[in-house]
Amino acid sequence: MKILLYLLLTLATITIGCRAPKEQIAVKPPYDKPLLPGQQALRKVTNPSLIPDFTLASLDLQRLNSTVERSLNYLSKPSSKQFFPVNGITHRQAMDSLEAFSELLDSGLVGADLNTAIKDKFDVYMSVGCDNQGTVLFTGYYSPIFEGSLESSERFKYPLYKLPEDLIKGPNGEILGRRCGDGKIRPYPQRAVIEDAMLLRGKELIWLSDPFEVYIAHVQGSAKIRLPHGEVITAGYAANNGHEYKSIAKALVNDGRISGSQMSLSAMIAYFKNHAAQVAKYTRMNPRFVFFRKEEGEPRGSLNEVVTPMRTIATDKSIFPRSCLAFICTTLPQVKGGKVVLQPYSGFALDQDTGGAIRAPGRCDLYMGQGDIAGELAGRTYQEGKLYYLFLKSKDYFAKR
Repeated sequence: MKILLYLLLTLATITIGCRAPKEQIAVKPPYDKPLLPGQQALRKVTNPSLIPDFTLASLDLQRLNSTVERSLNYLSKPSSKQFFPVNGITHRQAMDSLEAFSELLDSGLVGADLNTAIKDKFDVYMSVGCDNQGTVLFTGYYSPIFEGSLESSERFKYPLYKLPEDLIKGPNGEILGRRCGDGKIRPYPQRAVIEDAMLLRGKELIWLSDPFEVYIAHVQGSAKIRLPHGEVITAGYAANNGHEYKSIAKALVNDGRISGSQMSLSAMIAYFKNHAAQVAKYTRMNPRFVFFRKEEGEPRGSLNEVVTPMRTIATDKSIFPRSCLAFICTTLPQVKGGKVVLQPYSGFALDQDTGGAIRAPGRCDLYMGQGDIAGELAGRTYQEGKLYYLFLKSKDYFAKR
């Protein structure tokens, strides 16, 4: 898991840009409701009238083919087979479906013609969502760009840390804990303990100039760092300390630091710029701590493939098929005429990342890109919608074999 997915704004009573009336938001929908024993995350759509229309999404295919290729690259690795079958989908079906979709993209079909071809060749599966009716909460994440240095100084004195040697992982990358001096494995300390005890001294990877920027990197799971001489490097996700992510937004609202109607990532950045002494008080409410590593090139997701703006999604990889072709229908903030507005959105995406707080079939995180604009859009993404997956129909699947 490389990009930490859950947005700083995981606050059910805050839906930026389209806030519901107060009487409608008192009860938080159970977006993180787990599957029942034996329940599958995906359900095949058998009623043709319930299959989504792919026409509009088929008019915008930018960066889609290259994203599909990255998924195929992941599936070509023998290690990927251990995560299949899932939801009844085999590893071979996943590969054949992506290859067939790539062929459709290469055919030159667009719009209504591509929509018809997709419906002819693919079965559609829908996430059961948080309510068994397909309701999925979509949030956003991004890769911030910060100023930093490989050496500490008066300006750059807040570090991102490397992976410590005493952190123990399981065979599938799960965090088991910390190996102690007596050889036993115990839970890794929480954020506050790590910071107070300075447990990671000597493991600094890079230094930033702002303590809240460090926290943003932890939440997003990666960051681009511009060094003093102009070089830009990527601090990518290496692991976390095994504790569940906890949002700090609600605490800021409850304490009257930022009003609910004004809550956003940019509002938090502005607040902590003026109240740097309060950063630790709030960030330590989140026990999760993230470790980083230097990476070449662009940020990567949990499949170790480059993530693509508006094409990569992060889901719960214990229940959804890795790397597979998805289709999302929701409402997203978009920049129009210099302003951020909410608009209906539908588009193809690939399931290439994992979220530390993205749990259960009712959650999905969409990668918005790099930099401040992407951050603004990610900070305003908190909308319900539907999440679908596409797989070759049986006749086409067996024909390819």
